[in-house]
Amino acid sequence: MKVAIVGAGIAGLSCALRLQQDGCDVTVLDKGRGAGGRMSTRRIAIPGGEGPRGEGPGGEGPGGEVAFDHGAQYLTMRDPAFVEAMHGWEAAGVVARWPAAGEHAWVGTDGMSAIVKHLAAQAEVHWNSRVTDIRHTAEGWRVEAPVTQSLTETFDAVVVATPAEQAAPLLAPHDPAMASEALACRSAPCWTAMLAFDRPLAIAHDVIRNAGIIDWAARNSAKPGRTGPEAWVVHATPAWSTAHLEEPADTVVDRLLVALAMQCGAAMPAPIVRAGHRWRYARATATDLGCLWNGSDRIGAAGDWLIAPRIESAWLSGRQLAEQMLAAV
Repeated sequence: MKVAIVGAGIAGLSCALRLQQDGCDVTVLDKGRGAGGRMSTRRIAIPGGEGPRGEGPGGEGPGGEVAFDHGAQYLTMRDPAFVEAMHGWEAAGVVARWPAAGEHAWVGTDGMSAIVKHLAAQAEVHWNSRVTDIRHTAEGWRVEAPVTQSLTETFDAVVVATPAEQAAPLLAPHDPAMASEALACRSAPCWTAMLAFDRPLAIAHDVIRNAGIIDWAARNSAKPGRTGPEAWVVHATPAWSTAHLEEPADTVVDRLLVALAMQCGAAMPAPIVRAGHRWRYARATATDLGCLWNGSDRIGAAGDWLIAPRIESAWLSGRQLAEQMLAAV
């Protein structure tokens, strides 16, 4: 079976690798420049640094860099199949425990994106490939995206593994019921501030939860495998993010900086790096469907929105869809 998968997040890659195990020819397309999505690790150059590459505070780039896990902060494991996968990633040096976030918390090393990069390296992924349309023809499925000539070919099946809001318009012309499930699953947004400082902040703990407009804040530089200066990621609450969704990033960062300063036991220094990111589709609501598959037309959907807003759920959804597809061959 020749399969096209739209979306190179955990769900899409989980589906791809399981299909490949049974000999399927899988092509994955993603609009991003590289692996990560909501598990991205953002790297920002520290301005005003001196010295050649490797001599800056972050150890990389002119003047150094600072890295932020500005999306998903950690992951947990419950399902036996995912536990087995996690142990394999641990053996490969891809994940490590992070006790500050809880007894069962794990992170990617040296960033959350390490997990997606590890999976993507085992698949054929076309980056910078925004899929604009999928068409069902007499010969099979065609995928419209600005990618290499090889994708003028047709596919036996197509999988949409994106957030629900992005999946709905691709699914609607082919399976309205599937699209309706996606439309009914709305994601909450999240404004994120990325802040770095030239000295440690007077905050006792590496994690802050539910503090005013802060839903979550973490000392990113304290995670396993991290280097560089004091770095914090601050997530606003869903309600606050929704109310301020269209505000300029600088204004949002100002507000979140003040909120973090209120948690500081001493005067907080000015940040040496500050940036904001607006996640429009941060936290999906749960539908408990697992995955969606139309065996007649061979089109399916996978993602955390089909189980629960957890990394494990996205992985399980992709794997469950692959199992259904293989059973139908």
